[in-house]
Amino acid sequence: MISPLIFVFVLIFMSTPSAILSSEKHLSKYAGQETRSIKSLSEEDISDLLNGRGWGLAKAAELNGVPGPLHLLEMKTEIKLTTTQIAQIEEIYKDMKTRAVLLGTRLVEQERGLDQYFLKGNFSNENLKKRLTTIGKTRTYLRFVHLSSHFETVKIVTPHQLEEYNELRGYFDADDPCQNIPAGHNAEMWKKHNNCE
Repeated sequence: MISPLIFVFVLIFMSTPSAILSSEKHLSKYAGQETRSIKSLSEEDISDLLNGRGWGLAKAAELNGVPGPLHLLEMKTEIKLTTTQIAQIEEIYKDMKTRAVLLGTRLVEQERGLDQYFLKGNFSNENLKKRLTTIGKTRTYLRFVHLSSHFETVKIVTPHQLEEYNELRGYFDADDPCQNIPAGHNAEMWKKHNNCE
């Protein structure tokens, strides 16, 4: 006969894993973020926005080989920028940074306002739509500022400097057959034969 005490221990032991699994099953990937000062932005996000940093908004340009001003200036020695090129790129960077700080600060405040809106709990679809439209416009303008600076800088560098830039950044490996389809070849067939997909 099993003693009642042992029975209780066995019951507790057997039910504990299922209780833990049950609670973990519903655990949000956002757990812990509820303590943020602005729930939708990390401290790093806020810092990037307030300081005019890229915040990943220019990846469409950067990852397609169109450099931004800051990275060009950081590599000015390696890619042999001329004094004239440096001055032109510095001017683009200064203008971009000024506008990005202004818009980034605005976006942080708008996100803070959205956070407060939900905290207060006085909801209306009309008000929410207005807030989101405003945030969306600010984010669009901010992204435009970053991306357009890439358009300006690519006009200043030579094709060789652009190639060096992309090589230093680790993009477009010249030895990669998936990135370098020879002229006259069918791109789809070339990629298939080189196991690119």
